[in-house]
Amino acid sequence: MKITGVELRRVAMPLVAPFRTSFGVERTRDVLLVRVVTPDGEGWGECVAPAEPAYSSEYADGAADVMRRFLIPALTALPQVDAYAVGRTLERFKGHRMAKAALEAAVLDAWLRAAEQPLSGFLGASRERVPCGVSVGIADSVPELLDTVGRHLDEGYVRIKLKIEPGWDVEPVRAVRERFGDIPLQVDANAAYTPADAPHLARLDAFGLLLIEQPLAHDDLVRHAELARRISTPICLDESIESAEHAAAAISLGACSVVNIKPGRVGGYLEARRVHDVCRAHGVAVWCGGMLETGIGRGANVALAALPGFTLPGDTSASRRYFATDLTAPFELRDGHLDVPAGPGIGVEPLPDVLDEVTTAVEWIPA
Repeated sequence: MKITGVELRRVAMPLVAPFRTSFGVERTRDVLLVRVVTPDGEGWGECVAPAEPAYSSEYADGAADVMRRFLIPALTALPQVDAYAVGRTLERFKGHRMAKAALEAAVLDAWLRAAEQPLSGFLGASRERVPCGVSVGIADSVPELLDTVGRHLDEGYVRIKLKIEPGWDVEPVRAVRERFGDIPLQVDANAAYTPADAPHLARLDAFGLLLIEQPLAHDDLVRHAELARRISTPICLDESIESAEHAAAAISLGACSVVNIKPGRVGGYLEARRVHDVCRAHGVAVWCGGMLETGIGRGANVALAALPGFTLPGDTSASRRYFATDLTAPFELRDGHLDVPAGPGIGVEPLPDVLDEVTTAVEWIPA
């Protein structure tokens, strides 16, 4: 398969409600989309790099720049390309995993569409639908939080994740437990705590949480291992895991007993599958995280989440959790689950009218 050109497209997706974490508040999602064109068709990918380098060092403008200047020219120079060639070709460029993941996804989509094979089957999925959890941002008050959690439970979500930070942790968790009882519940700290907070974090043990996600700095596996020995709540790593090698190191150190797999964070769906395989071999549970994706990224994530090692509900929420109108046909929650797309490639494609309405910029990069 020869790439004849790549389109970089920016779209502005208003969120149905502000989403607040320890990184800040998002009201509109500035999304970078990638469209790879070949003689046989096209494929789409979504870059999950946010507008600012807060979650990681990557951000949307930087991802577009490194694609434009380095990554795309390296791929279009190849006489033939498939999904496996993307990683080999781009390996010499350090970092920029979210940019690489978006290009790999677009190539995968085009390649699998030409082969009439769904992404789920290519990755080795074992299910036709996946259970869905929902991530709840930091609220202005406990009553507001309880209203939000209650609404999501009424919608059918089978697991609740609460964002926490210093000053917003024990009491909100306590309130949710007291109001809703023994629901599957976990918390996400986004690296907002330090090792000195261990005695405070141990207070969360009383609430029977599924896990606490990324309590400490992303580059501190050793202190995560120390924290794991001081609290009984299972530790899940997110930002710390950027590859299968990172996952293996974290597991060997005892730094985690759960891993959140985000394809963009680890450099693509092929590496995400490798992380899954490493964790499964060591009996470590995994689940699929989310980055407020549109239907393009969500479709691929749902396919990944159907692999057998994904034993915990992911953040693969329905479209209307974030967007009044999605870029694709909406993903709808049914009995707490989302259907895995069955069509070739990622199984979804943008709706032309919606895409035109939300597009803010388009750049065509010929081979």
